[in-house]
Amino acid sequence: MRNRICAPLTACLFSFFSTYLAAQSAPATLQIFAIDVEGGQATLLVSPSGQSMLVDTGWPGFNGRDADRIVSAAKVAGVQQIDYLVLTHYHNDHVGGVTQLADRIKIGTFVDHGPNLEEADQTRNNYAEYQRVLASGKAKHLVAKPGDRIPISGVNVQVLAAARQHIREPLSGAGQPNPLCASEPAPPDDPSENSASLGLLVTYGKFRFIDLGDLTKKKEIELVCPNNPIGKVDVYLVDHHGLNQSSAKAFVQAVHPRVAIMNNGAHKGGNPEAWQTVHASPGVEDLWQLHYAVDSDRRHNSAENLIANLNDVDGNYIKLVALPDGSFTVLNSRNNFQKSY
Repeated sequence: MRNRICAPLTACLFSFFSTYLAAQSAPATLQIFAIDVEGGQATLLVSPSGQSMLVDTGWPGFNGRDADRIVSAAKVAGVQQIDYLVLTHYHNDHVGGVTQLADRIKIGTFVDHGPNLEEADQTRNNYAEYQRVLASGKAKHLVAKPGDRIPISGVNVQVLAAARQHIREPLSGAGQPNPLCASEPAPPDDPSENSASLGLLVTYGKFRFIDLGDLTKKKEIELVCPNNPIGKVDVYLVDHHGLNQSSAKAFVQAVHPRVAIMNNGAHKGGNPEAWQTVHASPGVEDLWQLHYAVDSDRRHNSAENLIANLNDVDGNYIKLVALPDGSFTVLNSRNNFQKSY
């Protein structure tokens, strides 16, 4: 009797410890949430160590809609505070939600490019409101410069651009000439805060993710011409929500993404020209969108499975989970469609 009872118990214990050891040896993941803030930006990253970094806060107003969506995504990600809040620039759709967010969740450190560089009343007001949040003294503050690193354990977060400056020295394995520079049309100067955007490259093992905020074409081209100091990336968060002022061909093809994610709104971004530039870039397997671009056309929107919000639906996010071997999976929270790369 004892042997008959013991045998299944032994098998059960063996199975338990095998499962436990497999879980312990499985590599941790990097999570990235592209949160729907209706054509603004709010991108939450959770490192394998559990530290969190949020890039931008969406719009103000709307009864705290965007701040609430960010907090909800943080709960899904399993984090209770934002360790680093990176503000790419001081436009309403990026910094506008900072006050409401700070009232809802603890923020450890604010990161920005320094003082406002745009002569516009609304941008000056946005910057002043942000300064009031900083003055509360509840969080630390860092001004980031190109070449700096944001000290998040488990990933390498490299500042590529800030305050209209960019890295000069190539990153490891990069620095090759960019043959598209000579044929790229010269874009106009951009005196707005867009051109001052704080841009990041996040690396986890072999996986690379780039987010340059609303950087516009002239600064994109300066960043990768005549040589490309960045190299190739796996995932490109499409600059400036897919507006035509950004996503220069010489830039997009230089970073050569496998997948692109566009944080457009139903009536903002997703312009056909920018969409086509990204979609047609050699090596791009898929272009995911936060919204169907209503003001575009069917040919310049992705397949519905790759769009988080359709018609009058909103609030759904796109989630990416990356492994250090460079593989990753993207999930549409609207329909739970996912695809691995």
